[in-house]
Amino acid sequence: MIRFQDVHKSYRVDGKDVPALQPFSLDIADGEVFGIIGHSGAGKSTLIRLINLLERPSGGRIQIGDVDMTTLSDAQLRQQRQRIGMIFQHFNLLASQTVAENVAFPLRLAGERDAMAIRSRVDELLARVGLSAHAGKYPSQLSGGQKQRVGIARALANRPAILLCDEATSALDPQTTASVLDLLAQINRELKLTVVLITHEMDVVRRVCDRVAVLDAGAIVENGPVADVFLHPRHATTRRFVNEALPEEAAGEQAPFAHVPGRILRLSFRGDATWTPALGRVARETGVDFNILAGRIDRIKDLPYGQLTLAMQGDRVDDALAHLRQAGIEIEEVTASSPEHRA
Repeated sequence: MIRFQDVHKSYRVDGKDVPALQPFSLDIADGEVFGIIGHSGAGKSTLIRLINLLERPSGGRIQIGDVDMTTLSDAQLRQQRQRIGMIFQHFNLLASQTVAENVAFPLRLAGERDAMAIRSRVDELLARVGLSAHAGKYPSQLSGGQKQRVGIARALANRPAILLCDEATSALDPQTTASVLDLLAQINRELKLTVVLITHEMDVVRRVCDRVAVLDAGAIVENGPVADVFLHPRHATTRRFVNEALPEEAAGEQAPFAHVPGRILRLSFRGDATWTPALGRVARETGVDFNILAGRIDRIKDLPYGQLTLAMQGDRVDDALAHLRQAGIEIEEVTASSPEHRA
């Protein structure tokens, strides 16, 4: 659906080119929820605004389907932008317009003049986002979560194929964030939209995204399926994001284990393996002892997963690990204990 080919972006500041995005290539598949995560200033807002050319690249090509966006005239670009909806961190609603008028606004911009058609579409969208009873209210009368739902309805007005979410939940409390993310997941599932979501929270990525790219100082330092990136982060920036989302896991990784007997291991379970008693069975079969130091069971989007940090000791630790791998469990050595404590 979206393809970046050797794209980069710089800004002219005081006569000098200051890079915002290093050259990168990236594909976003049709119908997936793709997350872009990075700290403030990493370049994620610039990247998402390249998709609809609110920011023009300094070089490279950006394709949506088979259309090269960088070659379009202004009129052609306006036409293509109707395929791309966008929701914003601070809602960007028209304060002097009602909820219904805000949702109708892009329809009128696109040239729709049939009042009945506009009314029908607005009613349909407000029902989808759960705001049918608020059509006549003004933005100042709404909560933050309701304002964002209006923004989502407005972004869907022209039946886009792509929905861009620019820090869409950053201004919301945790409970409202969860409800908005559930709505975005439902929209992706039911309307088959491609959703590109930028955030600085790995928990947002974990809840709704299929794949993720991690930005650091304008460069994509890691990307792939969320389960792979979340469970086995390779880059230091990614590990920091994961540790922020899972503070107990961060403690498990960084704690001084020199005093703990045995080998310190992290076991990752995915899917059905999350619910099987593989660890207890292997311990009985091999006679190894284990001590659970940290752990969590949760979901990555619809995929159940578990992670355990444990100390394992005994004469057949290697046999036990081989059996666990055969059961589909991923194993990483976190750190070794002191020599006198090693199994």
